[in-house]
Formats: sequence, structure tokens, C-alpha cells
Amino acid sequence: DKKYEKYFRMLNMGLPMGAVKNAMQRDQLDPAIMDLDHNKSVSSQIKKSDANSEPPLKEDPKYEKYFRMLKMGLPMGAVQNAMIRDGLDPSIMD
Repeated sequence: DKKYEKYFRMLNMGLPMGAVKNAMQRDQLDPAIMDLDHNKSVSSQIKKSDANSEPPLKEDPKYEKYFRMLKMGLPMGAVQNAMIRDGLDPSIMD
């Protein structure tokens, strides 16, 4: 995908994966893309599901706790840190 070429060049130049992922976050892209197989297209690796088969994110029992934290007034950074602590991808809250 053309919009990710820049980041693969950064890896080829020897930048650490963490630096590349930070650059992607800065550019408002999902850094989890870099964890996918680089020899396959992004669209072929992203799970496609019927939108009606799953509940909205804020009603998903897996994430309900984090939306309550936001509703109680905790800052987004604190909620994302809690998600990392619990082994979840915090970029889902963006």
C-alpha cells in the first residue's frame, strides 16, 4: 500500500520498529499494521466481518470497562495505559 511505503523505507534504513510505530501514530495511522506480514496486502490480512454481527465497541463487554473509565472522567492516556496493562490494543480508542 502506497501510504505505508514511507514506514517500510524507515525500517530498511535501520530505524527501530518502535520509532517507526511512533511515526505512524504521529501521522494518525494504526501502528499495528507493522505487525502484519509485510509480503501480503493489508486488506487481505485485516479481518472483514459483518457490521451487524458484532456489538458496537462501546457495548462490547471486552471494552465496556474502558468506556466507563472515560465516562468517569479519566484522561484518555490513563485509559489507554490500562488497556496496555490488560493486553489490549489502545489504538482502538482513537
